[in-house]
Amino acid sequence: MPRHRERLRITEIFHSLQGEARDVGRPTVFVRLTGCPLRCVWCDTEYAFHGGSWRDLSDIVEEVAKYQTRHVCVTGGEPLAQKRCLSLLRQLCDAGFEVSLETSGAVDVSDVDARVVKVMDLKAPGSGEQQRNLWSNLAALTLQDQIKIVLADRADYEWARDVIAKHDLAPRHEVLLSPVHGKLAPRDLAEWILADRLPVRMQLQMHKLLWGEEPGH
Repeated sequence: MPRHRERLRITEIFHSLQGEARDVGRPTVFVRLTGCPLRCVWCDTEYAFHGGSWRDLSDIVEEVAKYQTRHVCVTGGEPLAQKRCLSLLRQLCDAGFEVSLETSGAVDVSDVDARVVKVMDLKAPGSGEQQRNLWSNLAALTLQDQIKIVLADRADYEWARDVIAKHDLAPRHEVLLSPVHGKLAPRDLAEWILADRLPVRMQLQMHKLLWGEEPGH
């Protein structure tokens, strides 16, 4: 009998500049998986909740290679909601790519290939999904991984500040704070971070500054 082919439901594969996290500005191939169990109120990728098309993992890796770009970002939706995402991550690493994973932190990350850089969200109250944070994931993060918190207002910022202190995150991980695009003024966030001497990195979504809300960037 032929071996069952591994497949994933894919919303899009595209080539752009990484707009966030440590590799911001780098040409990157994005593989956006379909589906997400969360419904953050400020989500900017709702089009990835449904639809998509089934693709063989080998075909996905082959398409990624056509862009001749070293960096690959697997994102969603929530990519780990599809179990075979773990196989895709492993195959991309085996193929020699530098791979990052954008995950909500609501799904267990302990089985993600150790070569993959995990960029894990913690959901602040303003997201509407604070209760979905899987706090046990913090123990599965390594020094190469990053924690991202998207903030909608001052209350979200104070929540993030308390979480960073409670879990002693800053000495062990790079913590990224982002304002919700169009809702929290970046200058306000910058001034709060400076006033509190908070040991984090503030980031803006560079792709939003370049292309706005246009999909595929």
